[in-house]
Amino acid sequence: MNRICATFLAGFLALGIHWIASHSGHQFEPYIMGIFLFLLASATTFSRFIPVVKARYDYGCTIFILTYSLISISGYRVEHLLHITHERVSTIIIGTCLCIITSIVVFPVWAGLELHLLIPRNMDKIAKSLDCCVADFFGHDDEESKKSLHGYKCVLNSKSSEENMANFARWEPAHGRFNFRHPWKNYLKIGTSSRRIAYCIETFTSCLDSKNQVPESIKKHLESSCMNLTTSSSNVIRELATVVSTMTKSAKIKMAVDDLKNAVLELQNDLKTLPDLLIQRHDDKEEKEVASCKATILMPLIEVMPLVSFASLLIETGSRIEEDMVKTVEELAESAKFKQPEDDVKPKRNQTTNKIVSDEENMAVLQRV
Repeated sequence: MNRICATFLAGFLALGIHWIASHSGHQFEPYIMGIFLFLLASATTFSRFIPVVKARYDYGCTIFILTYSLISISGYRVEHLLHITHERVSTIIIGTCLCIITSIVVFPVWAGLELHLLIPRNMDKIAKSLDCCVADFFGHDDEESKKSLHGYKCVLNSKSSEENMANFARWEPAHGRFNFRHPWKNYLKIGTSSRRIAYCIETFTSCLDSKNQVPESIKKHLESSCMNLTTSSSNVIRELATVVSTMTKSAKIKMAVDDLKNAVLELQNDLKTLPDLLIQRHDDKEEKEVASCKATILMPLIEVMPLVSFASLLIETGSRIEEDMVKTVEELAESAKFKQPEDDVKPKRNQTTNKIVSDEENMAVLQRV
C-alpha cells in the first residue's frame, strides 16, 4: 500500500509539473523542474523525522522520492514521458498484486499473529528466569535452571521486532481472531512492561556473585518469604500470558494478585525483623573495647547488604507486576474485547434458569390462591 500510493502520487505530480515546465518555455523549464525537485524531495525527507510518519509511512516516502526523481529527470531528457510513467505504475501494480496474493493465499504470514505469539512467549521466559534466579541465589538451582536463567535477555532485545510487527499488523486486513482495528499498540505496552521486569532480573544476576557472602542463618530467615513472593510473581505473569494467548479473561487473576500482595507484605515484615536477628546474634559474644565492637557490628551489615538488596529488588519486581503488567493486560482485554471465562458464564445461565423456575413457582402459588 505504501508503494502503490507513493508511486501514483509521485507519478501524477511529476506529470503535472512536467506539463507546467514544458509550457513555460525551454529557458525556464530546467529551473522549474529543478526547484520543484528540490522542494518536494526536501519536504519528503524531513517529514520522515516525524515519529508518526516514520513509523507507518517511511517506506512510502522513500518510494515517493525515487519515483518522482526518476520520472522528473526522465521527462527532461525523454520525449515519451507518459510511456515511462505507464511502465513504472504497471510494474508496481503487478509486483504488489503478486506479493499480496502470495502472502495471503499461497503462504500466509501474519505479523499480527507473530506479535500475538511473541508477547506471551516473552512473558513465560521472564517468569522462568525469575524462578531460576531466586532459586540460584538460595542454592536450589540445577543444570536445567541455569540454562533458563538468561532467557530474559531475549525480552530485552525484542523491542525493535515488536515495533516492526505492530507496524505491519496495522496494515493487515482482518484475519482470524483479529479485527481490522485490533489494538496492536497495547501489545507494545505489554512488551514495555515485560522489559521493565527483565531489567530487574538483570540486576538480580549481579547479586548472584555475592550470594556466598551472606551468612546461612540470615539467608534462611528470608528464604521462605522470598521464595513465596517469587512463586506468586511468576504465577501472575504466567496467568497474564495465558490471558493474552487465549484472548480470554481469567477469574484467577484477582486471586493471584492478592497472593502477590500478601507475599510482598510478608517479605517486608521479615525485613523489619532482620535488625533484631542481627542484635541477637551479637548479644552472645563477649564484651570488648568500643572500637572492636564497632568493627564487629559493621561486618555483619556488610555481609547482609546483598541479601537486603536482593529482597528489595524482589519487592520492586512484585510492585511492577502488580501496577504495570496487570494494568496493561487488562487494558488490552478491554480494548480487544476478550471473551469472558467459562466460570463466569455458567453461573449467569444458572441464575437465569433459577429465576425462571422461581417465577413459575410464584405463578402456581398465585393460581392456587
